[in-house]
Amino acid sequence: MYANSLIELDRAHLIHPVASYRSHEKHGVRVLASAKGATVTDASGKQLIDGFAGLWCVNAGYGHESIVEAAARQMRELPYATAYFGLGSEPAIRLASELADRAPGDLNHVYFTLGGSDAVDSTIRFIRYYWNARGRPERDQFISVEQGYHGSSTAGAGLTALPAFHAGFGLPFDWQHKIPSHYAYRNPVGEDPQAIIAASLAALKSKVEAIGPERVAAFYVEPIQGSGGVLVPPKGWVKAMREFCREHDILFVADEVITGFGRTGPLFACSEEGVVPDFMTTAKGLTSGYVPMGAVFMADHIYETIAEGAGAAAIGHGYTYSAHPVSAAVGLEVLKLYENGLLDNGVRAGARLMQGLQSLRDHPLVGDVRGRGMLAAVELVVDKVKKTPLPASTEPARRIFDRAWENGLVIRAFGNGALGYAPPLCCTETEIDAIVERTRTTLNQTLEDPDVRRALRA
Repeated sequence: MYANSLIELDRAHLIHPVASYRSHEKHGVRVLASAKGATVTDASGKQLIDGFAGLWCVNAGYGHESIVEAAARQMRELPYATAYFGLGSEPAIRLASELADRAPGDLNHVYFTLGGSDAVDSTIRFIRYYWNARGRPERDQFISVEQGYHGSSTAGAGLTALPAFHAGFGLPFDWQHKIPSHYAYRNPVGEDPQAIIAASLAALKSKVEAIGPERVAAFYVEPIQGSGGVLVPPKGWVKAMREFCREHDILFVADEVITGFGRTGPLFACSEEGVVPDFMTTAKGLTSGYVPMGAVFMADHIYETIAEGAGAAAIGHGYTYSAHPVSAAVGLEVLKLYENGLLDNGVRAGARLMQGLQSLRDHPLVGDVRGRGMLAAVELVVDKVKKTPLPASTEPARRIFDRAWENGLVIRAFGNGALGYAPPLCCTETEIDAIVERTRTTLNQTLEDPDVRRALRA
């Protein structure tokens, strides 16, 4: 009765993100009631392994009492402190310092936001300010990568290159441009790493020339494209794109909202190739999703240019909840947990996850398995030679998610039939093995779907 009441209240009042409102009204909400470690429990008492860490974010896992206590202690002492007027709080100051100490290269300055979308939005504003301060206001064009995701704020959603975030919103803006993804499984140049890198460099060069080299302000990349389907670039791709940008005086922005804080192994994914961006955005794993927070890391030369350009004038960009002391206190405790064993466990668990998912390659529906660390995808097809995706009639995003749920597993089911994985770093070997086996069961059930069977025979 209690759950039914919540379902009706949800149906009547709560607007869900990235959802078909009519479909959600029809099917209703699944209410989550509690969670511990890598396990979530719904309102009916059903337990599931959360193979997606909420929304790629509960990296540390659920139910850490030390995180809860850090938040409670800060709420008792100082629940809010503005960062305006030259004010601040100890947790925010210390978190900025600890993050700068661990960030690649000279990313020594940190601006706190509420999440990833406004972190990306902040970089757009900072970048425009930077070029104005350098006396180059004509550098106002931005480039990102198709199938990339950079949030759903008004400006950031235009840098995002997924159709659902543009349709009906009047996006992208005319100052936002795209080059093709490195997507190896479906790349026109094939899967050879050097060919993919060469093609991406040629595409970026062509785009810059078409826009005008003197007009391009910045280039945005994810070290691994998350919401586009966990698309892993060849080794050397990120470094090559970064070097191109350096040579052409284009600012390079690494969006690590998904990949940061141990998701791919190290604290920051761009460090795997020795890349130091001009800006880096983070969120999600920064607080392990326990409270909202994001961060923009800014290189020394960017900070100095903006500071000198402004002189004694205030730089007119700010958020009420920037550098929130409770979020910062949580961030400090989460960082401690990462370095006291969770990062190491994530590396071991990630290797086991990738090995387990690779064992599914011989399944009739599996076309590709890809990933790095605790970030992976299995792409489903009905023809392995032609790489034909599951037809829309099979409703892969909904039906596969539903099957996995019934099998006690939460995963991301993309619209093209790819399955996304981003489990908490705390997962045990038993939990990783269960993720793989429950996926296998889900695939077998999908194989028996009449619409899928028809597509296989076609």
